[in-house]
Amino acid sequence: MKLSDKPTSDNVLAVVIPCYNEEECLNDSAAAISKVLAELAQREKIDESSYILFVDDGSSDGSWELIKKLSKDGKNIKGIKLLKNYGHQNALMAGLLSVKDKCGCCITMDADMQQDENAIYEFVDKYRSGFDVVYGVRSKRRSRKFKAASSGLFFWLSGLLGVDMVRGHADYRLLSDKALQNLAGYAESNLFLRGMIPDLGLTSCTVRYDERKRRAGKTGYTFKKMMSLAVDGITSFSIRPLRLITLLGFLVFIISFIMGLYVIITYIAKKDAVVAGWASTTLPIYFLGGIQLLCVGVIGEYIGKIYIEVKKRPRFIIDEET
Repeated sequence: MKLSDKPTSDNVLAVVIPCYNEEECLNDSAAAISKVLAELAQREKIDESSYILFVDDGSSDGSWELIKKLSKDGKNIKGIKLLKNYGHQNALMAGLLSVKDKCGCCITMDADMQQDENAIYEFVDKYRSGFDVVYGVRSKRRSRKFKAASSGLFFWLSGLLGVDMVRGHADYRLLSDKALQNLAGYAESNLFLRGMIPDLGLTSCTVRYDERKRRAGKTGYTFKKMMSLAVDGITSFSIRPLRLITLLGFLVFIISFIMGLYVIITYIAKKDAVVAGWASTTLPIYFLGGIQLLCVGVIGEYIGKIYIEVKKRPRFIIDEET
């Protein structure tokens, strides 16, 4: 499909990049992606007015000042600054809603350049062939072994608990205008885009790329944030943990019943024990106590999400735009 086959606005590509303390990476990422956009425009795959949108998620370094400078120097670079740090998923959504109605499609990616920008060529080709969603899937991973193993565990556990996700995908994707319009209808505060996008039910495909080492700076995704994202993903898209609690309660009842039978049989048989009554009293207390705390924690997580959703506070506030 050539550029002239569609209205100009439909050929605009917006690349949304959330950043938190990424001052050391912004120059490289802006240069690399601008080069890709220029080549795509030259091939008449996208319009010349296609642009990069940096979303500053309340950075404490000089990221925003650099974004303003890049925006002033380059016509295809824009920026928005959030009032405070709202988190990666909210920053992504802020960018997506900002480019909605202003482009034919958009691509989201990270600022650290671990995601190969050359995959954008294939993203656009897939979009032109009719796909509304194109997922970037890692074929090779450069992360530490622990992070890679924990990521694999997360995908396995999420699938087990009924969360529909694309394995190996990490928010590097293309969304058509149709996908953006549908996504805007999701009003929940607890965002998990890796689960929300497949839930749209639109035509999709995958593009594989090799993950690279981080060029500069430090990752903002700490183990704590990764755990928080995992919990949000599972509890936002599945009630299976609550059903597992019901099953667990039934199993505990069966085990307790068997233990009761054992105690009765032991008493009748008058078998000696090291400390009479210790095991039959102490073990069930610890066992049931642990089960109860676990169940209360899971239920509390869901109640907490209901509390947040009911308050309907804004997911983000834009403080400044270039």
